Amino acid sequence: MGLAWSSSTVTPSSRRTVTRRSPRTPACSRPRAAALSRSYARADAPSADGAVSKLTSRPFEYLMSVNVGTPPTRMLAIADTGSDLIWLNCSNGDGAPGLAAARHALAPARAPAPANAPASAPPPGVQFNSSNSTTFGLVSCGSVACRALPDASYPDSKCRYLYSYSDGSRTSRLLSTETFTFADDQGTRGDREIRVANVNFGCATTMIGSFIGDGLVGLGGGDLSLVNQLGADTSLGRRFSYCLVPYSINASSVLNFGPRATVTEPGAATTPLIPSEVKAYYTVNLQSVKIGHKTFAAPQESPVIVDSGTTLTYLANELVDPLVEELTRRVKLPPAKSLEDLLPLCFDVSGVRKGQVAAMIPDVTLVLGGGATVTLKAENTFLEVQEGTLCLAVAAASEQDTPVSIIGNIAQQNMHVGYDLDKGTVTFAAADCARNSAAPSPSGSLYIWSALLVDIFACDRMHLQNI
Repeated sequence: MGLAWSSSTVTPSSRRTVTRRSPRTPACSRPRAAALSRSYARADAPSADGAVSKLTSRPFEYLMSVNVGTPPTRMLAIADTGSDLIWLNCSNGDGAPGLAAARHALAPARAPAPANAPASAPPPGVQFNSSNSTTFGLVSCGSVACRALPDASYPDSKCRYLYSYSDGSRTSRLLSTETFTFADDQGTRGDREIRVANVNFGCATTMIGSFIGDGLVGLGGGDLSLVNQLGADTSLGRRFSYCLVPYSINASSVLNFGPRATVTEPGAATTPLIPSEVKAYYTVNLQSVKIGHKTFAAPQESPVIVDSGTTLTYLANELVDPLVEELTRRVKLPPAKSLEDLLPLCFDVSGVRKGQVAAMIPDVTLVLGGGATVTLKAENTFLEVQEGTLCLAVAAASEQDTPVSIIGNIAQQNMHVGYDLDKGTVTFAAADCARNSAAPSPSGSLYIWSALLVDIFACDRMHLQNI
């Protein structure tokens, strides 16, 4: 079933999904798409094995490692499947030395680290200095890549962009090109590397909002996303996969591009992508939600976006209400008041050992298009919002003619998720995402850092009001 968007739709992601000024994203004609692909990245040494990037969890976000420039500068940027632009924090966006101080660029706001954060807390932010790279270039205002941006201006024949997100955060400066270097083994940079030239990205000197890390890598379906740029003129194809380590685990995993981005775990379920007016979004059809033998049918129009940049999961009221009722009946825990009344169901777990809570929460199954079933464990559906209070990490989508539902990153923890843009599919499989890490993996743990939850919920409230 196709996606029916209201013309008044803004954007669904509470954290990182791009807000466009016009209600519709301009269609990309075949000649324009072909021209844009010709301007895309060129790989010096494509690998049959694919390319990988290290993926690290931070409170409510996932950061991927990117190596930019010649010689490479290693940076950690938010991995976001809900937007398409790649942008990085630059000390100098013009390729000339000494301009950063004169501009008084606004650095990303950084939230305080939780008291129980692991030892590998985020390092001080890294800035990319374009004047130190021999491969940095600026994109002209007449280029196809510049015309692919929703908001661009053209001072001095340069392509200046302004990219905004629905939580009010934004970034701006000049659209640029640079060489990106990837490993072709499991997450380490060694002798075997893939150097991809002429990757379009925003060299940002103004960032307003609470961005964690050194930038953001758009992995969505739009023309400027890293996925489309790598797939246009390399052997990698337009496919990638990731496995999100739970926030509570001090470990990392890898994000794969190309042949390695195949989900082969037992029970893997594949569902077709359906059309979306916002090209960046990976949208699938949600048919029903199950708990045990109870099945709750989704409304007739039930598109759901798979978004690594949104924290919570949002479903239509017609699904959230019976879900809450059934969980209330099945979970034998005393009720608790939700933090700021933002989440629909909370339990008091102060008298229960943490390792025992997961066994008290029933599985929730999402039935997607094509009959694919995705089972959500306790760690995918609940989170501890404050000491002793466990809440359902699912909220009602906004009230509008076509509510926008989202499968957020909590629901995707310990799942191998693969996207194949050429086949038009998304595949899900349960996995132990920390299995290749030496860090201990606490069995049955539901608990995540809670110090930043108020900020996340505030952003989600904005999301609910503005869609």
